[in-house]
Amino acid sequence: MSTTDHPGVAALRDLLRLHTVASDDPALTDPAPFVELRRLLREHFPLTHEMGEVVDVPPHGLLIRVAADADSPTAAADPVVLMAHMDVVPLGDESRWAHPPLAAEVVDGAVWGRGTLDDKGQLVAVIAAVESLLADGQRPAREVWLSFGSDEEVMGSCAGSAVEILRSRGVAPWFVLDEGGAVASGAFPGVTRPLGVVGVSEKGVLSLRLTASGRGGHASRPAKGGPAARMAAAITRLERRPFPPHLSPATVEMLRRLAPHLPAPVRPVAERAGRFPTALARLMVAAGPEAAALARTTIAVTTLSGSPAINVTPTSVRAGLNLRIAVGETTTAATERIRRIVGKDIEVEVAEEHDPSPVSPVDDAAFALLERTITAVFPEAVPVPYVMYAATDSRHFTRICPRVYRFAPFRMSPEQRESIHSHDERIGVDDFLDGIRWYRTLLDSLAGGTTDHSGATA
Repeated sequence: MSTTDHPGVAALRDLLRLHTVASDDPALTDPAPFVELRRLLREHFPLTHEMGEVVDVPPHGLLIRVAADADSPTAAADPVVLMAHMDVVPLGDESRWAHPPLAAEVVDGAVWGRGTLDDKGQLVAVIAAVESLLADGQRPAREVWLSFGSDEEVMGSCAGSAVEILRSRGVAPWFVLDEGGAVASGAFPGVTRPLGVVGVSEKGVLSLRLTASGRGGHASRPAKGGPAARMAAAITRLERRPFPPHLSPATVEMLRRLAPHLPAPVRPVAERAGRFPTALARLMVAAGPEAAALARTTIAVTTLSGSPAINVTPTSVRAGLNLRIAVGETTTAATERIRRIVGKDIEVEVAEEHDPSPVSPVDDAAFALLERTITAVFPEAVPVPYVMYAATDSRHFTRICPRVYRFAPFRMSPEQRESIHSHDERIGVDDFLDGIRWYRTLLDSLAGGTTDHSGATA
């Protein structure tokens, strides 16, 4: 059988053809693609649906409980939650795609389309691994819950509802695994090997609306210091006064583990990252946007609006800011800093705020299991913890679990990582199949590690 004929690839291509875009307003979300996606999951993965317990999660998500092997010594141990999400971001400018974003074409050994990496590829890989386990007449060594959300991209309510359902059933997971890191090549300056980056926390999210107001009027009689000029000056001040860099303990641990793979001149400094956090943070800021995002709170100006006509000076100019808040900082402090920088004549309104997630442990059996599984399937990769600078549904699960990790078991080049939320999103067919193999290896290894009721893992 050709790899492109693999049932998992067929399922992925079917799901990619569905335009499952959620809206900030649930009433504006078209339910039909989500209903069809659920139907296709039942069609492609019948054993998981027949042998598992399927629980609907509003608005369009689901939980699937897969019972443990009754004869397993860890059958009564704390369960594992494996996550993904059904929804995708809009297609953007379709003319920029090399292949149509909803066609799910297989070209040059890759499946192309919106959602291949974020996050239908992971969704299909998870459930395909469970299906293969059940098809082999086996069950996992401990209970497994699959949690598939439907509004992650708009930071909706589905994941929070899933958490409340699990809480009502008394489910206290051993660990939770969601999207996030990957087997990333070219991810860190000076490191030639790919990194198996596992997110142990998430930066916080803060969205702000800035408004500069004035009288406005005819463009033939412009006045100095109007709303547009004041907003431009405020944005320039923000760019010139970025948040100070610093290293969180998780980033210090990442550098310590990376040290053997770094160029010799910087290796001793990375090995002692905890002693030189300021100097290393500055080096990371200078190393490029990916490394810099690990070392500071970031600010992105995402929206701008002003006059409705080119010959009218605006009565108000609005800008949207999206900040990703570093671990150890808060959205409240970040908002106050923005207010001080932009000045009193710019109104600052908080549109959304979530503080950084708690940091999950890297020194216990759960993280060690993820490391071993990465090494088993991707021996070329160096497993390391890191702080995710994007937000995922998993942040809700920190309410019921102290071990929340973020890792997508797919090889991703820098170009592929840039395609997420952009054009030409695609995943290699062989890389996708290795992702299924990674989840199956994880499922086959769940007997390792036990958790007592205090939350400590032995």
